[in-house]
Amino acid sequence: MQNSKNNLYETDRYQWIEQQKEKFRNGQYDQLDIDNLFWEIESMGSELGALEHRLTTLIQHLLKYDYQQRVLNPVMPEPYNCRDWLGTISRNRLAISKLIQKNPHIKPQIDEQLAEAYPDAKKLAIEDMNRYVQPHQRLTAKSFPSACPWTFGQMVQEDWLP
Repeated sequence: MQNSKNNLYETDRYQWIEQQKEKFRNGQYDQLDIDNLFWEIESMGSELGALEHRLTTLIQHLLKYDYQQRVLNPVMPEPYNCRDWLGTISRNRLAISKLIQKNPHIKPQIDEQLAEAYPDAKKLAIEDMNRYVQPHQRLTAKSFPSACPWTFGQMVQEDWLP
């Protein structure tokens, strides 16, 4: 019995999760795959932490790109400082996509993780930008919106930029 549970866990994780939910709902606790359930619960926190970290970095660089394009250099097609930011944006989009693809159960947590990530991203973007701007151009908390101005869908869209 244990072997078939492990095989399903290894071959079709979604089906395994559905099976475990059904057994739990029906009170079939002795048939639950406890070892893998424990592993899933333990790893869930790290997956959400990874998602929040990647979102923070993505938002931080989108904020900097947006501010650079909109306020500091609105006439330049691609300011020099933005080149590195574009690479970071692409890498984090890819990492977020892979993370969600491998862990679809974290999808319902995206909005919550986005709300958690934005204040840190905003703070980091302000600190980063203030290293390079003139004193009269210094950014403050009011330089960016109080909540994330973009949807998750926009931010992870491959060619989208603010």
